[in-house]
Amino acid sequence: MAVPLFDPSTPLELLRPALRAAIDDVLATRRWILGPQVAAFEEEWAAYTGTTHAVGVANGTEAITIALRALGVGPGDDVVVPSFTYFASGEAIPPTGARPVFCDIDPATSCLTLESVRAAVTPRTKAVVAVHLFGNVAPVREIEEDLGLPVVEDVAQAAGSLAAEGRPGNLGAIGTFSFYPSKNLGAFGDGGAITTSDAALAERVRTLRFHGAADRVTHTEVGYNSRLDELQAAILRVQLPKLDGWADHRRAAGTWYAAAGLGRHATLPEPTHGSRPAWGLYVVRVPEPDALAARLAERGIGARGYYRVPIHRQPVFAAEHGDLRLPGTAEAARTHLAIPMSAAITRDQIEEVVEAIRDAVG
Repeated sequence: MAVPLFDPSTPLELLRPALRAAIDDVLATRRWILGPQVAAFEEEWAAYTGTTHAVGVANGTEAITIALRALGVGPGDDVVVPSFTYFASGEAIPPTGARPVFCDIDPATSCLTLESVRAAVTPRTKAVVAVHLFGNVAPVREIEEDLGLPVVEDVAQAAGSLAAEGRPGNLGAIGTFSFYPSKNLGAFGDGGAITTSDAALAERVRTLRFHGAADRVTHTEVGYNSRLDELQAAILRVQLPKLDGWADHRRAAGTWYAAAGLGRHATLPEPTHGSRPAWGLYVVRVPEPDALAARLAERGIGARGYYRVPIHRQPVFAAEHGDLRLPGTAEAARTHLAIPMSAAITRDQIEEVVEAIRDAVG
């Protein structure tokens, strides 16, 4: 049985009529930018995350940059960010004028910790970017309360996840989301959002996303052309009522992997304390992950490593940060492997994946 690494299409099949109707409605109204669909989605997304404000932007990367600037981050500042994550989490910092300072992660959870952030803080640290990697939930409240630093939550991979304190995007000063098609809530192209319960931050975000103009006419600063468009907002609105069900399925799939005995052949991801991850990716650790991926591919099963080269060792950052020792990051980079996970994966497919891994590694 072939099992894809992702299956974003199957959950959308039942939504085809509603999606077509939503697209047709946008075509009929001929409102393309910052129209009623975006306004409605922003209201619904704020309600879903438990915040008072949501602002649609063009993508998840610019969401981080704009969120940092809204917090006042700029030249001369440092921003702590984990190195074991997608490049965009670090890439979003230099456009503010600030310097990224890379911290370690706990390989068991793939998330930064209070201790790893504390070790990376400098006298110039202005903010922390905490990544809820693979759907797991980073200890945002703990960091803000202990260190007194504002946290930008990178929730690109964790829509639908839960923490003891609430939903990601409402745990720190400000949250950022990507709606790239492979995400837990995916658009049909690029899209993003920023959430906060701070009215002043929300207003600054709205100004920055529209060329630095709060009234669309008077430009008080250099901002961005970064807006979620009406088509993507309409598509996201159709899917949003299904997100919790999809997230529950992803959580259940994680328990199915454990029940099928995967833990005898690979190290399973550990939810952070009090969290209920909606696994955006289900990432295990094995001694030879790329060899295992090749064996799985022979049986039609998708698997891949994502961050073999952490951000601090990428060429653009290596000259300044390449000698940094981050042992948890090194271990995770060397051993991690994403295996099939989706909102439509079946128990039979999971049994097939576990059997294939057992046959490959013993």
